[in-house]
Amino acid sequence: MLLSFLLPGLASLAASVLAYDHSSRTNIVMYYGQNSYGATHGSDQANWQKTLSTYCNDDTIDVIPLAFVAVFNSTGGLPELNMANTCSAESGVFDGTMLANCQFLESEIQTCQDKGKMLLISLGGATGGAVFASDAQAEEFATTIWNIFLGGSSSTRPFGKAVLDGVDLDIEGGTKVGFTAFARKFRSLTDNQSKKYYLTAAPQCFFPDYYLNDAISAVAFDSLYIQFYNNDCGVNHYDNKNAWNFGTWDDWAKNTSPNKDIKLYIGAPASSTAANSGYVDAATLSKIAKETKDQYSNFAGVMFWDASQAFANGRIDSVVKAAIGGSTGGGSPTTTVTTTSQVPTTTTGGGSACSGVAAWSSTAVYTGGLQVTYNGHLWTAKWWTQGETPGTGGDAPVWADNGACSAVVAASLPTFTDSVHIVDKAKTTNVVVPGTAIPDAEATASNVSSRKRAMHRHRRTHI
Repeated sequence: MLLSFLLPGLASLAASVLAYDHSSRTNIVMYYGQNSYGATHGSDQANWQKTLSTYCNDDTIDVIPLAFVAVFNSTGGLPELNMANTCSAESGVFDGTMLANCQFLESEIQTCQDKGKMLLISLGGATGGAVFASDAQAEEFATTIWNIFLGGSSSTRPFGKAVLDGVDLDIEGGTKVGFTAFARKFRSLTDNQSKKYYLTAAPQCFFPDYYLNDAISAVAFDSLYIQFYNNDCGVNHYDNKNAWNFGTWDDWAKNTSPNKDIKLYIGAPASSTAANSGYVDAATLSKIAKETKDQYSNFAGVMFWDASQAFANGRIDSVVKAAIGGSTGGGSPTTTVTTTSQVPTTTTGGGSACSGVAAWSSTAVYTGGLQVTYNGHLWTAKWWTQGETPGTGGDAPVWADNGACSAVVAASLPTFTDSVHIVDKAKTTNVVVPGTAIPDAEATASNVSSRKRAMHRHRRTHI
């Protein structure tokens, strides 16, 4: 009798200890899925992205956004999921779609959640397909995400019976159409459920963020994983108080956000090759995070891009978590890897990759990852660009030359995103799909503010 009385109590205690604590101010968010280290260190496969469960095996990481749903409207009316070397369309898709079937991850996701990790599905990643044509399409997409990743039901659930804990918006290309409607629909689907579902976003540190400001100012988000890198407001400019603007975000949180208790995170590259600029070492980032935590009450922790880079860089995440007062432990030590900021371009033989790829146009707007043909070669945009001819740009070209059309296989190319997160999109399909609402050059140019365009161009110098 005594034993039967104690066991339920112990089980309850264990569950409470392992539960994600949204009120904590020492949380670590770690993006997973894009094998960023693999994109920049192709020959060092030992340090490529590991299994998802690997990153759940200690107390350091609290939140894991799974990245990315890169195309919103693809074949069969369903999205495309790209998780690089973990799972992609080449891993197998549901019939009549390009939606990857990753149901082998079901048990890993459930194991991570049992260990108190919050797992989100991250949408976007600055691809040409992360766009909506209208609010109605955005609302329909919210229902689709609910059914295939969260608490709804569908015969095409990429992670099987696993139910993720929410949605993250990492939108850095296209237009801002539909994201407020998406967020409102998400709330209407989830707010009255017995399970708590979280809504988060990863805006650029420039304020206000062009793509997400309307949504985060109209709908109650739970957390913002603010990207303090690749911009003048990044952590590498912390000592310049005219540039570092966490205070601006904290003021917005307290006075404008519908959720005055919204949690704000410092987003940082996990190594020097994780982004084009903005990396600071563990000691410097620890100091910045601790001082920010002491000064701003909405501070909740640090976000890293991405898991593969952090584990290959001496567990920078563990160092920072300890500095801001969080507990760490249970993980295996890793070797510190000295990295450089040069990002390789990979070409392989065996067929043409230019079929169906449009020729470069001097008037078109391209975001990171989009491909064109020019002078018989295949080119991939590293970030937002307009009017910059492939093959020009000196030491910092916006276009990566993937080689002659007859000698390139596009599916093997590391791709650069507009966020200038460095990612590995091996084994993925082209993100521009028939029927996807890609804004034309004139419309995009008129919608994007002059400051935002300048910001995109400024990133060219941070490789």
